[in-house]
Amino acid sequence: MLYIRLCLLFVCFVLSFETLCGESYGFRVYLKDKGNSGYTVDQPESFLSNAAIDRRLKEGKFVDESDLPISSSYIEIVASTGGEPVVQSRWFSTIVVMTEDSAIVEQLQKLPIVDSVKWVWKGKRSLATEDVRDTSRLYPSEDVLKSRYGYAEKQIKMLNGIKLHKEGYRGKGMQVAVIDAGFMNVDRMSVFTSVDIIGTRNIVAPEESVYNDEAHGTKVFSCLAANTPGIMVGTAPEASYWLIKSEDGRSEYPIEEDYWTAAVEFADSVGVKVISSSLGYFTFDDEALNYNQSLLGGRTAFITRAAEMAAEKGILLFISAGNEGYGNWGKITFPSDAENVFTIGAITSEKEKSSFSSVGFMTDGRVKPDAVALGTGVTIMDSSGKVRFGNGTSFATPILAGLGICLWQALPWLSNKEVIGLMQRVSSQYKQPDIEMGYGIPDMYKALNTERRNVRNE
Repeated sequence: MLYIRLCLLFVCFVLSFETLCGESYGFRVYLKDKGNSGYTVDQPESFLSNAAIDRRLKEGKFVDESDLPISSSYIEIVASTGGEPVVQSRWFSTIVVMTEDSAIVEQLQKLPIVDSVKWVWKGKRSLATEDVRDTSRLYPSEDVLKSRYGYAEKQIKMLNGIKLHKEGYRGKGMQVAVIDAGFMNVDRMSVFTSVDIIGTRNIVAPEESVYNDEAHGTKVFSCLAANTPGIMVGTAPEASYWLIKSEDGRSEYPIEEDYWTAAVEFADSVGVKVISSSLGYFTFDDEALNYNQSLLGGRTAFITRAAEMAAEKGILLFISAGNEGYGNWGKITFPSDAENVFTIGAITSEKEKSSFSSVGFMTDGRVKPDAVALGTGVTIMDSSGKVRFGNGTSFATPILAGLGICLWQALPWLSNKEVIGLMQRVSSQYKQPDIEMGYGIPDMYKALNTERRNVRNE
């Protein structure tokens, strides 16, 4: 971890030039504690939703000190140095501040409530733009097929998900968060008309709509929730969704981890049961901030620890393995190295590893990815409302996540970790996992019947 020393070296090198260019800086401030926020763990309803509390009770998890908000007085103290607080983590007692004066890092370090400071971003801040988008409806232009699943049948059938749906499990009653880079035009697309979108959250730019830019999340969301028979039906079309933007597509810095952590904490607070996220990190715009593969042990990266914390609070997380299979990195990316998340790689229609799909194992010998789904030639909907075909673990993840949502709907007595274990056991190479496909291709209908038999035999 690069703390104050790196910050000061960086400041000395770039201060004169960057100040002239109007650059801003982001610093992650690690607090020694959270102070007295006025909240207590015996009254969680004052800072967590009823759904969040109910999920913890069901999973046998208790509200603890990590759930308490950071004291507003601490935030004010940090802000008094001249930095603007933009995102925070109650789980890890951190506040990210932005400033045009990089020298405030020295003031931050001197505060008695501060443990350390890390530089996590630099760039030019964008002003909020007025939302003047076209609001007309977007309809697919493709021919309607006989299959209910339309052009997406192959990717669902590969996981034996159609039989799971025929049993009546399509995600009803399951609250899900999709954390991505943006969901351009989802509010305009006819394929989502019947989808229950509970709400949205823009962590990067809270004043802006998640529907304004970045189509990656739109494509990901279509794999889960599209619901137009004959054109495309996703893997969990009846679930209820939060759409959360955490990725800043303008640059790549560790602040992305802070945004993602804040997104997960928000999802936890509103009571989601499942998170699907097709984001991962390992390199940044400044090489000095890059991760190295020795840290792929599930305990080090800020974003990985956030994923693990969410899992410990009873949330089932599906995370993309990454598309670094033919790059210099090769391995899965953070946070997919977290132990208790379900990491998903990509395969072709011939059931072979997609060339781009990142591989495992972990530095501690754990099997990753956990499983695979179709990731080459995937049916998606783009932001114009048309059927397209795409490649990536980004799309394999929501395909499998949606069926995981349906499986948990059918087997609500299982914990999040038990659902993961069940999906691993019904995968095609469970007895001989490898670094490319993990435990293999899950048979989601077999998972349903396997657990039903277990219950009958008890």
